[in-house]
Amino acid sequence: MNEADTYEILSDTFLTVLISAAPIMAIALVVGLIIAFFQALTQVQEMTLTFVPKIVAIFVGLLVFSPFIYATVKRLSDQTYDLIVNGAF
Repeated sequence: MNEADTYEILSDTFLTVLISAAPIMAIALVVGLIIAFFQALTQVQEMTLTFVPKIVAIFVGLLVFSPFIYATVKRLSDQTYDLIVNGAF
């Protein structure tokens, strides 16, 4: 195993983390923007109004995107285990 292999594994790992987290982060961003827009329109500055819907949306997003996140992480682990089996480590 040389430096290029290590760089490739680390690059794949970072990319997998970003791809796995992207749907949940996008949901949190969209819900946060919608709530901020609603608060700006109505001038309601309730702190719980920002947290509760965002948490609910994140949990629903986790339920919906769990198979995608699992498949993405499983692909990375399969690649890493294949490298171990083939003697790359």
